[in-house]
Amino acid sequence: MSGSAPAYPKLQRTGQAVPRKHRSAFTWRGVRLIFEPRVPNFAGITISAPTAGKDRRMADQVATNITWHEHSVNKDDRAKLNGHKGALLWFTGLSGAGKSTVANTVDHLLHQKGIHSFVLDGDNIRHGMNKNLGFSAEDRAENIRRIGEVGKLFVDAGIVTTTAFISPYRADRDAARALLDEGEFVEVYVKASLETCEDRDPKGLYKKARAGEIKGFTGIDDPYEAPENAEIVLDSDSKGIDELAGEVMTYLEEKGYFSA
Repeated sequence: MSGSAPAYPKLQRTGQAVPRKHRSAFTWRGVRLIFEPRVPNFAGITISAPTAGKDRRMADQVATNITWHEHSVNKDDRAKLNGHKGALLWFTGLSGAGKSTVANTVDHLLHQKGIHSFVLDGDNIRHGMNKNLGFSAEDRAENIRRIGEVGKLFVDAGIVTTTAFISPYRADRDAARALLDEGEFVEVYVKASLETCEDRDPKGLYKKARAGEIKGFTGIDDPYEAPENAEIVLDSDSKGIDELAGEVMTYLEEKGYFSA
């Protein structure tokens, strides 16, 4: 790999080529490649995947010649070992409604009760697995699709999983529900008025949205589609966190989630 950068005749040049003294861009096997010809060891190579809605939708099945393998240990086996069922508690609501706080409080109560649990938090997920997604409608849909798939894996492992995402679009939440078996998806609508959420504004996001510093902010210039048939509706306008978390725990107890 020494000397000048070798040519790759099989790569197809795409679009208007930038001056060679700066860089060249190619697409190879669906992957965008950009390299600095002045750097012999290719230290300048960067790779970016196709964007959603442009080259292809991220939810499309691309891999071929793959086969689904059934596990020797199934969900019922794991439930018996854990002493309880797995479930996906999907907390949805406006920013500032209290989703993350209630979800984390429920997680703490579950842990105290000896229930295997975990929280998938919206902001935390965007620091890692979904850090390449923005807040366009397409990226929001992909964000929720990925979380739904991860949540399903957690449920299959027998874990009571709480998610805290605005997840503003009803169709995206319904798609996540469709991944799981009947009763495994529990939609929890943390209901709070826009006025309440703006008054709280814990991250200062509403103030920025009103000032035009943030575009496409849910509740301001982007819609929130409230659940029509949520399993649990929490009145975050008038009730405190502990009371709301208690209502979730009561529901889970009454519906038999704490037994195998």
